[in-house]
Amino acid sequence: MSKTSRLFEMIAVLRARRRPVTAIELARELDVSERSIYRDIETLRSLGAPVDGQAGVGYVLSEGFFLPQFAFSPEELDALVLGLGWVQQRADPALARSSESALAKVLSARSDGPAQTNEAPALVAASASERGDSPQAAMLRDAIRRQRKVAIDYEDAQGSWSERTIWPIAIVYFDHVRVLAAWCEKRSAFRHFRVDRLQVTAISEERYPGRRQSLVTRWQQQDRDWRSILTVSDKAVR
Repeated sequence: MSKTSRLFEMIAVLRARRRPVTAIELARELDVSERSIYRDIETLRSLGAPVDGQAGVGYVLSEGFFLPQFAFSPEELDALVLGLGWVQQRADPALARSSESALAKVLSARSDGPAQTNEAPALVAASASERGDSPQAAMLRDAIRRQRKVAIDYEDAQGSWSERTIWPIAIVYFDHVRVLAAWCEKRSAFRHFRVDRLQVTAISEERYPGRRQSLVTRWQQQDRDWRSILTVSDKAVR
């Protein structure tokens, strides 16, 4: 992350919090050292950002800063709250934490002013299923973003294991299960893998060929009714 990007991200984090944020918390959130946080705070102040606080106590961003506010309609805001609430409950730990911070940023930048901490949402996400995602789902998302080849061990519905090298292109989120769509080098074809039945053994630094979007288009053309992959995923993995 560049310094400019980090400064904007720090502003977003400070805007989303209603209490002082310590340098340790900021360093953890932005994945930098505390020393870098102190330097960035001084840079923001020199640029005119109203950052109050000090080391050991924490920092807050005064209201009225220059960043533009989002003009969400009530329905748009309800949609965001509902969707992000579902992610908080059902996604892997990394994505759940990100959805929580994203929601805080959205609510802090509403056109009608920041939401109060005790303000109850109009819509609440809930699910009858208690199944959550494993932490390795975050590894797969990272491999998808970076277009990296992934080595996996996979267990099919009959309990048989196989080793695969795949090019992951998308994770489909169903209510009770997640299915990874990928190009399988072993079969030279697109295959679907239930995330709860695979183990990531290695993520290569080798980028798979072509553009991910082109692979997604080919996959969608091959499986036009791709929502049906939940029922055929085990049959398709051979």
